[in-house]
Amino acid sequence: MNLVSLSKLPFSTTQGWPELEKIHPGLLKVFAFIVLPLSLLPPGMLYYAGSNYSEVFLKGAAGKAWGEIAVVFFLAEMLTFLGMGWLIKQVAESNQLKIDYHDAYLLAAIAPIPLWLSSLGLLVPSLAFNAGLSLAALGLSCGIIYHGVEGLCHTLEDITAGAIVQTVIGVGLIAWALLLVMVMLW
Repeated sequence: MNLVSLSKLPFSTTQGWPELEKIHPGLLKVFAFIVLPLSLLPPGMLYYAGSNYSEVFLKGAAGKAWGEIAVVFFLAEMLTFLGMGWLIKQVAESNQLKIDYHDAYLLAAIAPIPLWLSSLGLLVPSLAFNAGLSLAALGLSCGIIYHGVEGLCHTLEDITAGAIVQTVIGVGLIAWALLLVMVMLW
């Protein structure tokens, strides 16, 4: 699978998803080459931004233990990934769609890629820039889940796919908010 195919995942049910199904990458490989390296970006960038210009984002944050926060953030990301794969399968099945654990975890691995990459925005010490970048990344992640549910479950039921996205993103946003609260209170 190439970058052009991956770039189509948030926007299309018929482009990229059939190729992913055909390749059927092993979950261990997906974890080792996608989830693990990309999920290291946010904690690394959080550590960098927190150590260099944390006051731009959060008043009184200069003295925080950014190394510890980054480690806890990474561990929370791993738990979130495990929970999201399970949640995608449960919510899809509760909406009478068939998806196996492999495809649910594949979707859970691909959906946060825009969010992980948006953490590179922390190289720019601007709250407004990072907020805008994060919102754009969230939109792309929603598109990946929406079209992924349609593509991997072989359905074109927009309402059902939308309901699944709403539930999964809602839980994901709660998890993300808890991570941010943890950073502020640490």
